[in-house]
Amino acid sequence: MKVLFAASEAVPVVKTGGLADVIGSLPKELAKLGVDVRVILPKYEDIPHHFKERMEPVTDFELQLGWRKLYCGVLKLEMGGIIFYFIDNEFYFGRKGCYGYGDDAERFAFFCRAVLDSMQYLDFIPDVIHCHDWQAGMIPVLHRAHFSYLPAYAHIRTVMTVHNLKYQGVFAKEQFQDFFALGEEHFSGYALELHGGASFMKGGLLYSDFITTVSPTYAEEIQTPYYGEYLDGLLRSQQHRLQGIINGLDYEAFDPMTDAHVEIHYRDSLAKKQLNKLKLQERLGLPVSKEIPLIALVTRLVDQKGIALIDRVVAELMALDAQWVVLGTGEPQFEQLFRWAADQYPDKLSANISFDEALARQIYAGSDLFLMPSLFEPCGIGQLIAMRYRSVPIVRETGGLKDTVAPYNEATGEGTGFSFTNYNGHDMLHTIQRAVRLYHEPAVWDNLVANMKKKDFSWRKSAQQYADLYDRLVTRI
Repeated sequence: MKVLFAASEAVPVVKTGGLADVIGSLPKELAKLGVDVRVILPKYEDIPHHFKERMEPVTDFELQLGWRKLYCGVLKLEMGGIIFYFIDNEFYFGRKGCYGYGDDAERFAFFCRAVLDSMQYLDFIPDVIHCHDWQAGMIPVLHRAHFSYLPAYAHIRTVMTVHNLKYQGVFAKEQFQDFFALGEEHFSGYALELHGGASFMKGGLLYSDFITTVSPTYAEEIQTPYYGEYLDGLLRSQQHRLQGIINGLDYEAFDPMTDAHVEIHYRDSLAKKQLNKLKLQERLGLPVSKEIPLIALVTRLVDQKGIALIDRVVAELMALDAQWVVLGTGEPQFEQLFRWAADQYPDKLSANISFDEALARQIYAGSDLFLMPSLFEPCGIGQLIAMRYRSVPIVRETGGLKDTVAPYNEATGEGTGFSFTNYNGHDMLHTIQRAVRLYHEPAVWDNLVANMKKKDFSWRKSAQQYADLYDRLVTRI
């Protein structure tokens, strides 16, 4: 089985969000199952030099993008036993950052076309092209429209994975006609048209052979108007070829026993975890105490992550017998909220408005509780890392948070965290109050940690689900 992952980012070379973690870790687990999986990405300027200098040229050719004849280079690099290919064009990708440019439509149109054109030069024609998020969404469209009739490409199946439906790659219809040489039949009626323009994401959903998303609950949620981002009707009509497969966690990359950023290594020892907490409190300038619970928030400070709920009840939260550590960047009003709170309550809250991977790991290791009150959360990786580092999650019951965090039941002793259902500040507040109360009951806390220890959120089970899906697609008549 040959599978090509087409995506816009992957750890360790380039990352802006959770997509990169998936693309960096899932292929390694698929390879253990005997899948020949490779990854293809844009060659961004921001890729660190020590990766670039190890890349080997594979080929270069002239690519036709509408009326344009463009240079396209392909390089390769082996990392962790997986071959990564990089699409090279300095005009499109030789600039800072991955996204947010006025010509993003053209940049990722070039990438989608380059993925398909480059295969004939790679000595690797896959059985399945697995496309991730809108930046790769036009690959199934181009395959169906321009490549599927070619003998070398006819057998290829395509899978589209939605990591976040909110981002849809919507641009002017005229740009799609220009870049992709597509006729009017691809835009009228049940096709690429969306919001008066056309959408990369919708193309991937309509033209792929199968659709997955990153948790079973999110797969159900996006078929409803509240979560469906105006594509819920389309997704309901395609539910026969839609499956939610929960994201896993790279247990080698995230391991408190070996994490280079964690000063005192541990697995299940709460005593050793507490030593990390004391060091973290000291580093952050918070009162050093084992007795007071430390609640962490490591996230993008944006509306999706539920920060508005914290804003709503911030005074009540600061009145709790607890400490807070916040790490992240995002919307100015939310950054200012935490700067203000840190100034008003210096013994209660440490605000770190930055992106700092080392500090993030120390926070996972040193915190007692980990808050994720998301408005929506396709999967979420923070709660998985928190449980791996034995920090008890507090989550809203949505998407992957609902699928991975079992609410603690005091009567039975079951559960791995605390959760609330409604998107409501006081519901969140009451749940946090309960968590703080139970922190002071050692038997309860030991039980919660023991329950988390039994859970396996590695990629093993999910990778098998993907492998089974590929097999069904390739072998069906």
